[in-house]
Amino acid sequence: MGWADWMVVEQTLEEELQLEKTVREIKSCDDKQALMDLCVAMAQQNWHHAKMLRQAVNHIASIDAALMPGK
Repeated sequence: MGWADWMVVEQTLEEELQLEKTVREIKSCDDKQALMDLCVAMAQQNWHHAKMLRQAVNHIASIDAALMPGK
């Protein structure tokens, strides 16, 4: 396994089908307020996940650097 293989997202068939179901529900929604609320919630959640992911990757990088031979 390469050094970055852990970052490759692998999706099961069940996960892929669940995502497709969710996408279809969103596409078929005619309620403008519900779609606006969903967009706001997703933007907030995306920001939080991106921030957490950056922090996690930085933490992993600092651990890798500390474990490097000659350090």
